[in-house]
Amino acid sequence: MSKFRKVLKNRNFFLLWLGQIISQLGDRLGQMALIAFVYMRAPGSAIQIAKILSFTIIPVFLIGPLAGVYVDRWDRRRTMFVCDFIRSVLILTIPLFLFYSKSLVPVYLIIFIVFSIGRFFVPAKLSIIPELVDKNDLLIANSLVNTTGMIAAILGFGISGVVVEWLGAKSGFYLDALGFLVSGTLIFLIVKKFNSLVNFREVSEEIVQVIRKSVFQEIKEGVFYFIRNKNIRFTAGIIFALWSALGAVYVVVIVFVQKSLHSATKDLGLLAMFLGIGLFLGSLIYGKFGQRISHYKTIFSSLALSGFMLIIFALGINYYPNFATAAGLALLLGIAIAPIMIASNTIIHNASDNEMLGKIFSSLEIVMHLGFLLFMFISSMLAEKFSQLGILVIVGCIFSVLGLLNLFINRKLSWLE
Repeated sequence: MSKFRKVLKNRNFFLLWLGQIISQLGDRLGQMALIAFVYMRAPGSAIQIAKILSFTIIPVFLIGPLAGVYVDRWDRRRTMFVCDFIRSVLILTIPLFLFYSKSLVPVYLIIFIVFSIGRFFVPAKLSIIPELVDKNDLLIANSLVNTTGMIAAILGFGISGVVVEWLGAKSGFYLDALGFLVSGTLIFLIVKKFNSLVNFREVSEEIVQVIRKSVFQEIKEGVFYFIRNKNIRFTAGIIFALWSALGAVYVVVIVFVQKSLHSATKDLGLLAMFLGIGLFLGSLIYGKFGQRISHYKTIFSSLALSGFMLIIFALGINYYPNFATAAGLALLLGIAIAPIMIASNTIIHNASDNEMLGKIFSSLEIVMHLGFLLFMFISSMLAEKFSQLGILVIVGCIFSVLGLLNLFINRKLSWLE
């Protein structure tokens, strides 16, 4: 604990750390406000939720590959507080001017711009930490940011669901805007001197050259690396399947919980909190005992168990629609899912050359979001015609079958070990 206190006594790092906790809480409030906004405009519509959420994901494909090029050449502190201040103003326009607009197009546009700006903020945040702390404190600083960020996100779901249910979607947007404002102000107060910017024209020309030579070339290299390395190719397929399933159930679960528990955001936020606690506990359990089991057996076992738990979760809420049942099942579902991503990332680390890791994880992010976005729309359209319960049970069955088949048919995966 003394090491953590030492790092937190670093004024610049403390301002960043505190700002990100507040920002995480604000993000959860914004997400719940969006869900409540859709519930108010089109209650029970999975396709409307899918539409508005898609504008939070599309920037990953359009902006993500280029954001790092700019961030590496800008003052990272300035990039962060400018991003936060702009996002605060943009979010504020939704309750002030757009809340009762007949057309949702302006809201879609605002959400798209806000999340596009976020693609610049995230790499700047991850990159600025070495500039704020000593090299010996880097591991502790990263641990603090990641762990407290996860805790803030988990608690934020529960808090935001209750707040938005009680105070309304408008208040959720106001608080989200306030969170960005506070975060930006704290980052603005960081006083460490950073390298000054070079001539803008030179930077612009260099960016064009880097994009032309590096980004597209590295994407090409990443694709060929995927094709040649069967371990990475196989793991990418598992990750695509996992995120496709998550996309398939995401909006369906939102509508299913709203209808079953008769709550727009309160129970939904609290269930997301219990799911997050399950993910956290599952990560700790796997981190302690995971070395004893093959990473691939872990993935297949977790896939089968996750599918089984999803079926129980859906049937349990359907036949016993009370919060206590739903919370316990959400916790167990989180524990079951957690090892999949940890084991997958470990396989990628072991199978990849160090100089290719950035390209691989960048490519995997696109793979994940592509699967999520595609199947989110497919399931939301199906949910307009078929029951949400049936969709959740079918996805759970597919998950379980996929995991069990790989466990029992492919027992000798010598090329994967």
